[in-house]
Amino acid sequence: MSGAVANPKRGGMGLAASRRRRRLWVLLLCGLGLGAAAALALTAFRDNLVFFRSPSDIAAMAAPDGRAFRLGGLVEAGSVVRDGAEARFRVTDGAHTISVTYRGVLPDLFREGQGVVTLGRLGPDGHFTASEVLARHDETYMPPEVKDALERSGHWNPEQGAAPPASGWNTMQPRTGG
Repeated sequence: MSGAVANPKRGGMGLAASRRRRRLWVLLLCGLGLGAAAALALTAFRDNLVFFRSPSDIAAMAAPDGRAFRLGGLVEAGSVVRDGAEARFRVTDGAHTISVTYRGVLPDLFREGQGVVTLGRLGPDGHFTASEVLARHDETYMPPEVKDALERSGHWNPEQGAAPPASGWNTMQPRTGG
């Protein structure tokens, strides 16, 4: 007798059942590994995700505790104070204003009345400490986030023409319809 003997514990399907079970385990382990890799990637992405907020957004809701975010708006006229390598200024969206401190060299295009996006953290006292300052590109460019914040605050309606001059933003009243 030179044939394979059926395994009574496996109902006579010993070799085929063993292969199916092995394939099932391999698929399960691959799925588990893929799920773990996806979870790690999403966790890393969430930690590096940086949100944009306008001064009105910060006034309306609490800023993320200890997390960096982007603050955008216009540099308020008359607010820039330079003290060596440190600069202090206020960022406004017309409705609310946030004080900002930045230590480092400001971009060449940074000036009062111009659009700016800063990256940093909001302290418990409501003061924003920036680690990076980005200024707008030219006379007609406005960052999309700043444009959206100005529209939401009621200071600019694109259907009514170009954005109002930035030099008067710290004294502007929201536009009414019409």
